[in-house]
Amino acid sequence: MPQSHDHIRATVETYLARHPHERPRLDGFLEALDRPTNITGRSALSENVTCGAVVVDHSGRVLHAPHRASRKVLAPGGRTEPEDELLTAAALRELHKETGIPPEAVEPWPGYEAVPFDIDIYDVDVHPGKGEPVRQHLDVRFLFRLRSAKEMPPVLRQEEVGGVEWRPVDRVASPALREKLRTLTPAVEPEAANASALIHNDRGEYLLHLRDYFPGKIWEPGMWSLLGGGREPQDATLEHTVRRELAEEAGLRIPDLVPFGVEEATDDSGTTLPIAVYAGTWNGDPRELRLTEGVMVAWFAPDDLHRLRIVPSTRDLVRRHAASRTAVASAPAPQAGAGAPGEERPKASPGGTVPNVIGVHLYLERPDGKVLLGLRHPDSGFAPSTWHVLAGHCEQESAVTCLVREAQEEAGLRIDPQDVELVHVVHHIDRTGDQPRMGLFFRARTWTGEPELREPDKCTQWTFWDPTALPELLVPYTRVVIDGIRAGRLYSETGWA
Repeated sequence: MPQSHDHIRATVETYLARHPHERPRLDGFLEALDRPTNITGRSALSENVTCGAVVVDHSGRVLHAPHRASRKVLAPGGRTEPEDELLTAAALRELHKETGIPPEAVEPWPGYEAVPFDIDIYDVDVHPGKGEPVRQHLDVRFLFRLRSAKEMPPVLRQEEVGGVEWRPVDRVASPALREKLRTLTPAVEPEAANASALIHNDRGEYLLHLRDYFPGKIWEPGMWSLLGGGREPQDATLEHTVRRELAEEAGLRIPDLVPFGVEEATDDSGTTLPIAVYAGTWNGDPRELRLTEGVMVAWFAPDDLHRLRIVPSTRDLVRRHAASRTAVASAPAPQAGAGAPGEERPKASPGGTVPNVIGVHLYLERPDGKVLLGLRHPDSGFAPSTWHVLAGHCEQESAVTCLVREAQEEAGLRIDPQDVELVHVVHHIDRTGDQPRMGLFFRARTWTGEPELREPDKCTQWTFWDPTALPELLVPYTRVVIDGIRAGRLYSETGWA
């Protein structure tokens, strides 16, 4: 059967989670997925989904094929077919069909097993001169590498392609693809069986985990280290390993994890262990994390690492990553909004400034006036067994993007950013001395789908409540906000002395 629009949308959304700035460019195609007309296969009329295989050999060259129909040099690829169970399967089938390279001769680039490496939209004149409308292609490109360094002679489909070319990255035909390949970190070596997360915030600090002191029972006992662990049988990739470990150890979810490198860690006995390292951004409060292993987690600046009991390989890894971020930050900035020549930009917040956590909340109201609330899990680190609106913390994204993402991830609701309006802001604090929080409440004028339990470890049920008869166990500031929205107020404060 043809690829479902839901599968295509989910694939595109995983890509946009890593490249949120590309959403405006892909919005039109996402809208096409909402229409009943199938956009896969050969029967598609105005829009069509295609899949490409970006294949890299052991010297870093990229496979290209001159396509006869379009007269362009492109990565191997083509339309999906009914027998393709996944979009990646379509890419591999087209690779084999056009170049003779079988699926077993390649493997996904680590970290990109299910996430597209690039998505392009371009127009194609399917039948030049016949007066037919130009068809728009959404080309979903997946990244692979050859398993063997031995060059494989091509077996070409002569009616479609005129040969194969292995091009260096600087000569890759697609400019967008070329730029992504230039910034690609070296592939994680297959022998690595452990994965760690190099988590940093916008202040340039790194999240470190103080391990339990159980000599002989755990790796690096009593040391400050990165969160992570060993690969389990259910982990398809090392990216799955690190994401699972973050969730199990600290309840953390980092959407933008990308491969950074391999740490060659050595313990006191001299045993060396290769660890695949994935970097990502998080700006939360470590005190809110519910640890299941270790003593604590905390933020540290790279210059403070000499004060910690930390293995040299981890210390050097953090400093290397910090240096790479500094190099990017020191590059010439856009002129718009720049200060006077020679004027220094502030390197830190003014004295006395306290960072505020930004929380994004969904005020979902049905036509009958009832409001959606979720019952938080009994083991939740925040408000266990208490009702609350759908909410989440802003990561490296805009507030509306966060709202749309959280609604999809937590409840399976699809919301168009254009159908969102800000209805209330609450500035609240739990206890004196705690980090203050700014809660943004957005109303969705329209949405698609019915609330479903996508994260049962966080929320055990969704229910629409009459705002005049709210449950007794309700997060206090949520009750204040709902009352404020019904009264037409835009702002509230709670918890401040």
